[in-house]
Amino acid sequence: MGLLLWQNSRNSVGFGSMNKIIGYSRKSTSKQSNADGVEALKQAGCEIVFEEIVSTPKADKDRPELMKCLSSLRKGDTLKLTSLSRLGRTEREVINRLHELQAEGVNVITLDGLINTEALRKFAPILIGLLTGLNEVERELTQERTIQSVEYCRKTGGNLGGRPKTSTKKEKLILRLREKGDSLRSIQEQTSVAVKTIRRIIAKNEKAEVGMK
Repeated sequence: MGLLLWQNSRNSVGFGSMNKIIGYSRKSTSKQSNADGVEALKQAGCEIVFEEIVSTPKADKDRPELMKCLSSLRKGDTLKLTSLSRLGRTEREVINRLHELQAEGVNVITLDGLINTEALRKFAPILIGLLTGLNEVERELTQERTIQSVEYCRKTGGNLGGRPKTSTKKEKLILRLREKGDSLRSIQEQTSVAVKTIRRIIAKNEKAEVGMK
């Protein structure tokens, strides 16, 4: 992952070129490929593309390619993104970055058509000020964080929706089966309750019986 350069028919490659068109592509997990995003940016005229794989919650210091990309931009340059959400972790961060780029005279264009400050010209600050369409950005970031959370839980064996509360009826059944001498594994098969939860229910019951004596 990193910086990609190639010759574009309109301009010569290099950071000394006037009015560069620079792209930035990011994916959030190693299972996703940046290839499509990079190719789309290339087809959109980008002479320079920065790319990386980094999860949405990561701070700026953990997004070295984004930082390099932003540092390379000069007045009159154009930054192209596959989506506006690539600019930050939250809606507020994206908004602030848009304001900064606008103040520096950098055009921002997203390939999904949401933002094109170059075409808007003097109306671009109005668009940014009204934050048109940024609810969609926050929604996309939330979905991305949810996907990452699900993937993490699957990798670590955690529950996807937190620990569900076991019904009183099922707890009584678990205790009754245990009193009969059934093993934890047998109880799990009969009740579909995790062994860890079965242990907790049994321990809680034993503690309650000790307290009553």
